[in-house]
Amino acid sequence: MVGGLLPAGTTLPPLPHLLAVLLATGGVVAALRRRRPRVTARRVLALAPWMALGSAAHVLYVVDALPPLLAPFAGSPTVYLTVGALAGAAWLAADAARPDRVAATLAAAGALCLVPVVAVAVGTGVSPVGARWSTVALALTVPVAGAAWAGLTRLRPEAAVTGSVGALAVFGHALDGVSTAVGTTQLGFGERTPLSRLLLEVGGLPSLPVIGEGWLFLLVKLAVASAVVWLFAAYVRETPAEGYLLLGFVAAMGLGPAAHNLILFSVAA
Repeated sequence: MVGGLLPAGTTLPPLPHLLAVLLATGGVVAALRRRRPRVTARRVLALAPWMALGSAAHVLYVVDALPPLLAPFAGSPTVYLTVGALAGAAWLAADAARPDRVAATLAAAGALCLVPVVAVAVGTGVSPVGARWSTVALALTVPVAGAAWAGLTRLRPEAAVTGSVGALAVFGHALDGVSTAVGTTQLGFGERTPLSRLLLEVGGLPSLPVIGEGWLFLLVKLAVASAVVWLFAAYVRETPAEGYLLLGFVAAMGLGPAAHNLILFSVAA
């Protein structure tokens, strides 16, 4: 029963790899709690490349392009702990070296890690059709996310206090919704999460251009993301550090799968 509730492809790595990831993650978390680096909107926003890094690494795992020694670290859900530990360590190093430039250093470090991973993925072979639809999904997301953010801040002006992190959360989930709809409608990809699959498979829905019947999935994603951002507004106002950090986690839950979709479509469609 439980297995049916988990995304397809969920696996645990061999015990040595699992212990290494857990020890590294525990060590980084303990160091972060001890140092307590300042959390701001800019610093959380700087984690965006790291959110995409986990997705790119998992694509390499899916297409079997990683060395056997490294592959278990990029499986799902282990890759989240792997990249989380790396991002946390980078944050600690940046905070220790240049406390006044943490956001820029953290974003640059994430980008430097992301670029070669994406390059390796592309090096396995580019699908022209998949790359084209990935571009379409990204282009379509910009006005969709913009409209969702504008509507949210107009209907609930207090949500604007979440700033760039709130906007990133809405954008990430919009991109996940659009790319998933495009992938299932135009490229024949399936959805691994049972609830998402159910929304995509609801019968009797009218079909829209590009996203087909996936508009319901997109609508639910936008509604949930917008509601969460609005609910977090008071939290961000009263406790900015914790509020921004948790809202960043919400953004990662959308941006990570979205980046995974775009990269996977481009190399495996």
